[in-house]
Parts: sequence; structure tokens; C-alpha cells
Amino acid sequence: LSPVLKGRSQAINHQRMDWVRTLACKGAQALATEHFRYRKHGAGSAVVHLVLLDMSASMLRAGKLASAKGCLLALMQQAYRDREHVGVISFGGQGAYWLARPGKAQAFNDSWIAPLGGSGGTPLESGLQLLAPAIQKTDRLTHVWLLTDGRFAQLPEKPQGMDRCTIVDLELDGLRLQRCQALAEHWQAQCISLDEVSDA
Repeated sequence: LSPVLKGRSQAINHQRMDWVRTLACKGAQALATEHFRYRKHGAGSAVVHLVLLDMSASMLRAGKLASAKGCLLALMQQAYRDREHVGVISFGGQGAYWLARPGKAQAFNDSWIAPLGGSGGTPLESGLQLLAPAIQKTDRLTHVWLLTDGRFAQLPEKPQGMDRCTIVDLELDGLRLQRCQALAEHWQAQCISLDEVSDA
């Protein structure tokens, strides 16, 4: 850093640099003082994970919903360790609704994740309608996670304002439609398989 930037960073000694938000603000530009973002000590990461959990009837086949719940539980545990925020939206036969509104990740989640069941169609668009205001209201970087087998009729438009998106492809059926990969390309998102989640 230049002497000017060093002086500014040393002057704000009651805060620490939030490099994730700083680099996101900087983009392709050269780093300048107006890009600096800070957070107070002990504030945790400036990220909120917004999870869309597919609980449609097709997720009951081949243990897909059980795998999705395992992914969700692991994500919640990691977010708790990293002191991050999490929100979880369910979509399925009962429509779309918040299982957990965005807030600090909690330590114990088995009691509400384990009983979750699936039914009905795959109203992904309804889940995205709930997601949109949550993205707009937060001042944190948003990492959207979509846990699904991709059994939706159409590819919805990408949610506006999200900073990162990971689609966990849970299509374990013999006949693969590969809609998760198609949606990832449509949204310019990352698509990972269940094996890749297990390795991580």
C-alpha cells in the first residue's frame, strides 16, 4: 500500500478491514481509500447465506431430501463457527415460506431440520419471490444456495443483487434432466454435485 493508504488503515485502529466487501467494492478498479470497508472486532463475517431448500415430492426419491438436509445442517454448522448469518426458505407442496429468517447462525439445528418432509410440486419462483426482499434489505454480501434436484418446468430469471450463488445438484435419478447445470449457466452461478459437497 502507498503511505497514504497505510496511514488511513493505521488510523482506524478500532476496526478491522473487511477484505471481502472491500474487494467487492473495488471490482476491476485500482484499490483506493474510498473502497475500504471495515467491521468492528467481534462482528463476525459480513456474509449472509440465503438457502433455498427444495422440499417437493421428487426430492423424496433416492434419498435426495435427506442429502439436502445433511447439506443444510453442515452449512448451518459452518456458518455458526464462522459467526455468519443464515436464512432458509423452503419451497414445495406447501408453497414457499421461511424456515429460518436471516439472522446469526445458531449452534443446534438438528431439531428443526430432521423432521422436514416433502410433497407436491417445485414452486422455485415462489421461493425466489421471498428471497428478493431479503437480498435488497441486507447490507451484507449475499451467498445464495439452491439445494434442488432441478425438477422445475422453466428456468427462472436470476435474482437481482446477489453477490454469489451456488447450486447443489441433487439429481440422483436414472433419467437426468440436467436442469441444475442449465440454471447455473443461465444465472452464471456455480453448480456442484453431492460428491463435491461431501468432499468439502
